[in-house]
Amino acid sequence: MTSTVSLYPPGGYGAPKDRRGHADLGNVGLPEGTVVFSADNHISLAEDIFYERFPENLKDKAPRIWYEDGAYQVGRKGQSFLPGDFSAVLMQYDDLPGAGSTNIEARIQELHDDGVEKELAFPNAILALFHYPDKELRELAFRIYNEYIAELQERSGGHFYGAGLINWWDPAGTRRTLAELKSLGLKTFLLPLNPGKDDDGNIIDYASDAMSPVWDEIEESGLPVTHHIGETPPKTPCAFNSVVVGMMINIDGFREAFSKYIFAGILDRHPKLRIGWFEGGIAWVPWALQDAEHLVASYQHMFNRPVEHDVRYYWNKHMSASFMVDPLGLQLIDKIGVDKVMWSSDYPHNESTYGYSEKSLAAVVEAVGPQDAVKIVSGNISEFLGV
Repeated sequence: MTSTVSLYPPGGYGAPKDRRGHADLGNVGLPEGTVVFSADNHISLAEDIFYERFPENLKDKAPRIWYEDGAYQVGRKGQSFLPGDFSAVLMQYDDLPGAGSTNIEARIQELHDDGVEKELAFPNAILALFHYPDKELRELAFRIYNEYIAELQERSGGHFYGAGLINWWDPAGTRRTLAELKSLGLKTFLLPLNPGKDDDGNIIDYASDAMSPVWDEIEESGLPVTHHIGETPPKTPCAFNSVVVGMMINIDGFREAFSKYIFAGILDRHPKLRIGWFEGGIAWVPWALQDAEHLVASYQHMFNRPVEHDVRYYWNKHMSASFMVDPLGLQLIDKIGVDKVMWSSDYPHNESTYGYSEKSLAAVVEAVGPQDAVKIVSGNISEFLGV
């Protein structure tokens, strides 16, 4: 069943700075005993882990972490690597006790108070290191991040799972970092939508033959790939409300990567890959599938490689997506699949459901019924991670 009732009241649910969790899951309609598992939360590094853990001879090159103007920054020599808008957004929530990495106990309690017992947590400011120019130091920083997040995961007692980071620019490094990540107990990793440039300055194309060995290693690892919004800045400056303008185009990178997985043959050549799309909502999925099907019908006579399956085969077999508040997506759930979507809180971001998660969870129950809602708010992300 589907719902036509909008979750949003007039003016929407804001994200006041004093927002706190106060969920009453007894009024949500989920079956008793449901363990709500947020598929997409975020954690800010609050300790200077790279400087502390880099070898002595490399400490002068280590990225630094510090707290400034209400947010945890990443950079060197007092210069943040974060764009201004990114820093401004972080300042909206990094003052929550559980937002930073130093107090995992406070984090677990804040989420519990909001009705959430488990979470998959993605990085925040550390994304600024995705294109750190020294690739050896980049991989070292990723290794240290993975070790640190794995320590938090162990301390959490099953409440916290962290998305790790890997080397995607070199097949040997991909194999090495994936093996390390698995040995640490991490269950997935974040792959950038924009992979940057190779050592010769050429833009890396995930669909190229040169990248096929990287996909071989990822496929062999058995770990699911995660992609996340937040890497697509506006192509032109915006004088007013640039934060929201940037947020509005965040989903753009999903469609490009989605198209390459299908039309460039990545999934045909690597049929065991599993892909998760995070924080972009689910309403984009029927639109992307519809467009892809129409384009296949219109342009297949121009293809220079065949597509082996129908478009929806790739979505149904390989992909899933997360959402926080997506009334339109829930209305279209029959076009997406109850087994292919994962609810998330997005704690502690401004657009998160933190502080009104019970309303978002109740909308899921209203849209699909209690039993299917359990899949969406718990079972699907557990299956995705294998936990």
